[in-house]
Amino acid sequence: MGSAGRLGRLPARTDPVTRDLVYGRRPVRELLRGPRELLEIWATERAAAQVPWLDSSPRPQVKPERLLSEAAGTRDHQGIVAWCEPFGYADAYALGAEERPLLVCLDQGTDPHNLGAVVRSAEGAGATGVILPAHGSVRVTPAVCRSSAGAVEHLPVAVVPNLARYLAEIKGPSLWAYAADAEGTLSLWDADLRGGVALVLGAEGKGVRPLVRRTCDAVISIPLAGRIGSLNVSVAAALLLFEARRQRESR
Repeated sequence: MGSAGRLGRLPARTDPVTRDLVYGRRPVRELLRGPRELLEIWATERAAAQVPWLDSSPRPQVKPERLLSEAAGTRDHQGIVAWCEPFGYADAYALGAEERPLLVCLDQGTDPHNLGAVVRSAEGAGATGVILPAHGSVRVTPAVCRSSAGAVEHLPVAVVPNLARYLAEIKGPSLWAYAADAEGTLSLWDADLRGGVALVLGAEGKGVRPLVRRTCDAVISIPLAGRIGSLNVSVAAALLLFEARRQRESR
């Protein structure tokens, strides 16, 4: 018998919509705490001995690290890989209809690490959800789950066919849409973020698309004191989100 037969096989490939992959200790831990059903979990012998919460989860199958790396497509799995039911996207209009929503709209972001970091900051700031356009944007992938440290398991993420149309339909007297841009004329320190807010950020290097930007009520900028004229989108999102939280808590 060959080595593959002795060590075990990867789970049989099925329809890609029937199961999602999650890897990394924190993402899998949050998966177990979230609403998605766990289908299967693998751990290396070392991880099984080191990670105490694995004892209270469905017993993992102990596998060689090589198989986990092959399953995850990366060595950055920290000895734990899991399969679960597919990620369920939220209703964007229901999120916009909540009382005083705090939304983050990421306009055609393609970097899974940025999306994961934005979701992590949004969840930590108590945001209502993250909105993505259907075209030109990364979706929730294993890399996004890893970069979010499992925050995707606790924060609604929605996809809309047309971001400009969505913003035009949800905004009004009780919900303002703000595009973030280094050239914005409204300073973040002067923006009123106490009501319903949709914060719109663009992709690295491209920014918010012109039509989406024109749909917003105002364009805000983050005052910088150094020589670098812009911030990474996930850092900018964190600053905007926590300024909104600060204002809301000081009402």
